Amino acid sequence: MRCYQKDYPRPQFVRKDWTSLNGIWDFGFDDDNKGETEGWYKGFLGEQEICVPFTYETKKSNIHDEGVHHFVWYGRRFQAEKEKLTGNKLLLHFEGSDFLTKVWINGQFAGAHEGGYSRFSFDISNLVTDGENLVVVKAEDHLDPQQPRGKQRWVPENFGCWYVQTTGIWKTVWMEYVPDISLRSVKMTPNLPEGRLELEYTVDCPEVLDGRRLEVEAAVSYEGRFVTRILTAIGKNPTKVSIDLEAAEADDPWGIRTWSPAEPRLYDIRFLTRYDGEVCDEAGSYFGMREIRIEGTNVLLNGAPLYQRLILDQGYWEDTHLTPPDEEALIQDIEKIHALGYNGLRKHQKTEDERFLYWCDVKGMLVWSEAPAAYVYSDRAVELFTREWMDIVKQNYNHPSIITWTPINESWGVPQVETNRTQQHFTEGIYHLTKSMDQYRPVIVNDGWEHTVSDIITLHDYEEKGEVLKKRYTQYKDEIMTAEIYHSTSKSAFANGFSYKGQPVIISEFGGIAFDRDKEGWGYGNKVITKEDFLKRFDSITTAIKEIPYVCGYCYTQVTDVQQEVNGLMDIRRNAKVDPERIKEINERRVAYWRDELR
Repeated sequence: MRCYQKDYPRPQFVRKDWTSLNGIWDFGFDDDNKGETEGWYKGFLGEQEICVPFTYETKKSNIHDEGVHHFVWYGRRFQAEKEKLTGNKLLLHFEGSDFLTKVWINGQFAGAHEGGYSRFSFDISNLVTDGENLVVVKAEDHLDPQQPRGKQRWVPENFGCWYVQTTGIWKTVWMEYVPDISLRSVKMTPNLPEGRLELEYTVDCPEVLDGRRLEVEAAVSYEGRFVTRILTAIGKNPTKVSIDLEAAEADDPWGIRTWSPAEPRLYDIRFLTRYDGEVCDEAGSYFGMREIRIEGTNVLLNGAPLYQRLILDQGYWEDTHLTPPDEEALIQDIEKIHALGYNGLRKHQKTEDERFLYWCDVKGMLVWSEAPAAYVYSDRAVELFTREWMDIVKQNYNHPSIITWTPINESWGVPQVETNRTQQHFTEGIYHLTKSMDQYRPVIVNDGWEHTVSDIITLHDYEEKGEVLKKRYTQYKDEIMTAEIYHSTSKSAFANGFSYKGQPVIISEFGGIAFDRDKEGWGYGNKVITKEDFLKRFDSITTAIKEIPYVCGYCYTQVTDVQQEVNGLMDIRRNAKVDPERIKEINERRVAYWRDELR
C-alpha cells in the first residue's frame, strides 16, 4: 500500500528515517545587517522565539509583526548520531524559504539558496558532531519587484490584490539520513497510449564501481495487489527505462487503471537501490496513469474531452498567511472545493506545500500549477524567474493532478509584452524550456491576455452580467480571436505578431463577486448585498460561460477571501457565504448543447 506518512513533507519520495525541525526556534531581526560581521552564525541566541514554519508576519509565528525587515535570523539545537553516518549522509531540507537563505551548522557554512518558492537541501554530514548541534539560518528578503513574488506586496502597505510580504522560512524544515549509495531522484512519465510508465533514474554512488553491480528495482502494486517489477542496471546518470503496464495488466479484466477526477486511481511503486546485489536504499512513491493532451479546440483527458470547472485558489489563511496551518487544513480545502462542484483549481501565484498536491492526487482534483510573478522586466528578473520556474517544474513533475503549467499571468513581469519583441522572446523561451522538460502537459503563456505562444488561449473577464458576457464571446468571437478588438479589460488576446491557431479557449478568470456585509473590502464590480443577489449573479455569469460553445472551461475567482479581498465563496476562515449545494448545482448543471462527455 502507499507509503504515506502523515506530515511527511515529500509524499512523492518517502523514506523512513527523518526528523521534522518545525517548532520553536530562536529568532531575531537584523535591520542593520550586522549579524554576519558579528558572527551570529557561530552561536545565535535571538531576542525572540518563533514557531517555524510560520513567518514573523503571521499570528501563528508568535511574533505577528507585519512590518518590513530585510534580514532575519533563526537558530535551534538538534540531535545527530555520528554512528548513523557510517554509510549514510545527513541531508537538511528546506521546503521553502523566502528569499536568499544562508545556513550554518555549528558555525560552519553549509550553503545558500536564492528563491522563495522552490525547495532545496544541504548535505551536512561533515559538519555535525555526535549529540547536540546548532543550525543557524539567515534569511534576506527585499521589496524587490525583480524577485518572483507572487501575491506579496513590494511596498510597505497592502494594495489592490497584493498582500503582506512573506519573509524567511515558510515551509517545513526537516532532515533525513540517506544512504551514500541511493536514489537521488526519479522522473515518472505515464505514457497511456503505449501502456507504459517511463522512468528516469538519477543515482548517487560515491564509489568507483570496479565491475560491481549498481541496480534499481521498481516494484509496482495496485491497492496491495502486486502488478510487476523491473530491475535496471545503472551505468550513468540519468538512466532511462520503461515499465510495460499493458502487458503486466493483460490478464486483469480492468486492464490499466487510469487516473481521473471521477476515479483517481493510483499505483504504488517502491524503489530498491542494490549495490552488488545488496539493498542499500529504499524509497516509496506512487503514480497515476493519465494522459492530458490538446486535440483541436478540446483539452482531452485520457482521450475524452474535458470540461474544466476550476476555481482560483491563492492558498492564504488568516493566522498563517501563505503557510497552511497543518495538513488537515489542506485536505479540508480540497474537499470543500469538490463540494462546490469544481473538478479542479488554479493554484494562483504560489507553489503550494507538496502535501497539498499529494491530496489532490489522492482525491482527484485537477491542478494548474502557476509560477509566482516578478513585476518588472530586467536581466536579473529573467535569471531569477527562469531558474526557479525550472526547479518548480522538475520538483512537481510526478504529480498526476497537475495537468497544466502556467508560468506567466496577465503580463506580470513582462509589462510591454504586447509590443516589445525582447519580452516576447522571454515568454516564448519559457514556453519552450517548459516543453523541453515536459512534452505532454499544456503550457499557457501568458494567462489572461497578450498571448504569444500558448497551448490554450485563456481570457480574463470580470463582467457582471451574464447576457453581456455571452454576447461578447459569441457575437464578437472572431474579432476577439483575431485581436481586431479588445476584450473587456481593454487588453488584446494576442501580443503583436501572434494570432489564434485554433487552440482550446478557457475563461480562466471571472466572477470575483464582492460579498461581505460586515467587512470593508473589494472585489470585482459592484458589491452584492444579499445571498440571493450573490447567487443570481453567480448563476448568470457561470451559465453564460457554459453556453459559449467553443469555450471548454472556466476558472472562478475565488475560493476564499484574502486579507483586504472579500470576493471568496468562503471567508478566510473557510465559512461558506452561501449554500455550497446551490453553487454545486449551478456548476454541474448541463446546458442544452453539451455532449455527455463535456459535463
